[in-house]
Amino acid sequence: MLRTYRRQEIDRIPMVDSAWRGTINRWHAEGMPKDVEWQDYFGFDRACRICPSNSPRFERKILEKTDRYTILTTPWGVTQKCFNALDSTPENLNYYFDSSDKWEEAKAAMMQFHEDRIPWKFLADNYPKWQAEGRFKQLVIWFGFDVAHSHMIGTENVLVGMYEEPEWIKDVIETYLNTSLDLCQRILDAGYEFDGIFWYDDMGYKGSPFFSPAAYREIVKPFHKRAVDWAHERGMVTEMHSCGYIEPLIPDILETGVEMLNPLEVKAGMDPFKLKKLYGDRLAFHGGINAQLWDNIDLVKAEMERIIPAMKEGGGYVFASDHSIPNSVSFENMKEIARLAHELGRY
Repeated sequence: MLRTYRRQEIDRIPMVDSAWRGTINRWHAEGMPKDVEWQDYFGFDRACRICPSNSPRFERKILEKTDRYTILTTPWGVTQKCFNALDSTPENLNYYFDSSDKWEEAKAAMMQFHEDRIPWKFLADNYPKWQAEGRFKQLVIWFGFDVAHSHMIGTENVLVGMYEEPEWIKDVIETYLNTSLDLCQRILDAGYEFDGIFWYDDMGYKGSPFFSPAAYREIVKPFHKRAVDWAHERGMVTEMHSCGYIEPLIPDILETGVEMLNPLEVKAGMDPFKLKKLYGDRLAFHGGINAQLWDNIDLVKAEMERIIPAMKEGGGYVFASDHSIPNSVSFENMKEIARLAHELGRY
């Protein structure tokens, strides 16, 4: 994995993806053994991640529960409707911290350290196994445009704030970053070692970013660079997950020093070939296989045969879907996809 981040010579491409809960349930129902993790069964690699919580610790409670859905409040102050048995994105019904007037309350709560913000028991139970197995280990840094708008403030509120109250949004992102880095530093100070950092910052939707390169440059980019610099100072590599069409932002993203971009969302308009041609000498890539094709084995195999040889040229490519593996993918299809990925991924 580290050699892939650095675009160095390797013997095969890594394979790292995520599967929906319903997808895994389907594979079990269709014959995959229940006593083995799906990554081990299909020969995928794993990125073992730890994400400490820098939330404002808003009271989490269930407001309504039916056979079909549950309405609850999250630690980020969002009232959510979650469907019980379906793989779906929760519907955010209300945001408590929806304005700059309420931000100071959230900020004060986020800056209070609590020991249970860090999953110490999970670390103690799993880290020795990760080390023994030679797993690639990442700290998840929880900050950026995406997690601010989708987890606490609301999309429209953040976008309007970027235009009308940019100093507020900068303070939001900086507080997220400062508190997350503080928690991650405590993990490192406890003697745990990690290979890299990873963060989620979806900055696009279909065909367009959420905001202009100028807005990214002014409001978001400085904090991305701070995160990358923090990791590099500690000998770690960096990866950003950003869904949607973000191609216009990539020249500025490159200037932050980030090594790898994920997931190259083809269905939103991202073109892996173009990205490889323009930026493959400076950036590694993770993903880019259109998940909407994975339920049609002929189409997805043709796409893999088209994409993988080009993306692996010169190193710097991790095989994955362009987001995650949906529950439309059968066990039989996944077996063939995995087999072909192994075959095409060899050097």
